[in-house]
Amino acid sequence: MKQIQTVFFLLLILLSSTEICAQKDTIVAQREARTLVREGNKLYEKEKYDDASIAYRKALDKSSQYKKATYNLGNSMYQNKNYKEAVPQYELAVKAAKDKFEKADGYHNIGNAMLEQKQYQPAVDAFKNALRNDPTDDETRYNLAVAQKLLEKEKQDQKKDKDKDKDKKNKDNKDKDDKNKDKNKDNKDGKDKDKKDDKDGKGDKKKEDSKDPKKKDEKDQKQKPKPQQGQMSPQQIKQLLESLNNEEKKTQKKMNAKKAKGKKVKQEKDW
Repeated sequence: MKQIQTVFFLLLILLSSTEICAQKDTIVAQREARTLVREGNKLYEKEKYDDASIAYRKALDKSSQYKKATYNLGNSMYQNKNYKEAVPQYELAVKAAKDKFEKADGYHNIGNAMLEQKQYQPAVDAFKNALRNDPTDDETRYNLAVAQKLLEKEKQDQKKDKDKDKDKKNKDNKDKDDKNKDKNKDNKDGKDKDKKDDKDGKGDKKKEDSKDPKKKDEKDQKQKPKPQQGQMSPQQIKQLLESLNNEEKKTQKKMNAKKAKGKKVKQEKDW
């Protein structure tokens, strides 16, 4: 029993020693991290953003939960125009923030990074979150108005591009329809021309027939109806009427001659 108590006591001492060492290591790591952050801040002030980023990363290697190192790393990336890489650092800083003002600063910077990337909707959302945590921040309110205006313009441009693509598509379809219509018209004109040529050929044939008397007579004979047996043809009737008319004229001429001979001639008296 005493042996068990002794072993338990030794384990307790060992664990306590390990915990104390870990705490000492943590404290040392935190001190080193703070030192690295201070170095990074000096480099940041000198606008040596790449070197500052390296110092902040080293600080995070020493203490991954060091929120100041996270936030400052995001700032150095932002100043170096690495906006896409800066956003995750700001997001970590927001999660680790202890008060609303720290969160507001983090959201504000997220909005700025999104604005620089022309991601206007995420920028609007970030600035709104910043104002929810700090409604008194006029700078954030101004940036929100800018982001909203740019977002509205982006939507209008997208609508114009969509309408333009639609108009282009309609125009292409119209040109295609017109092309098909022209093609159909050409086919129709070709058929009409063929018909006209056939018609003109018949007309020319008629003209040729009219110029040739022999052909004309043959044609007239073909066209004239043949008289039936026991009936006179129109030509025979015409000749008979002309003959009767001539006979009537001769008879009237003779009668007029007889009347002229029997008429008295009046003579003038000699006084």
